[in-house]
Amino acid sequence: MAEVERRGEKKEAGKKREKKTEKQKKQKKERMIDVKRVAEEWEIWDEEEEAAKSEAETKKLVLEKFYKWIKVFSKKQSEQMPTRKI
Repeated sequence: MAEVERRGEKKEAGKKREKKTEKQKKQKKERMIDVKRVAEEWEIWDEEEEAAKSEAETKKLVLEKFYKWIKVFSKKQSEQMPTRKI
């Protein structure tokens, strides 16, 4: 009888350990997701900041009458434009 009780206790202890490790893995995964989300937000923020800077520089170089099409003159857009017909 005592052996059966010990086995039952060992099984319960094993189940508790498994639950604890699963919980820790889940928490670690959630933290990683949060870190990735923050990193993506930083990248987006950097891109927006860079776009604002480039737009300000573009406004300095382009005449006011072309401000309506200012996006065309930005660095990123001008790099995407084909240089010749294909």
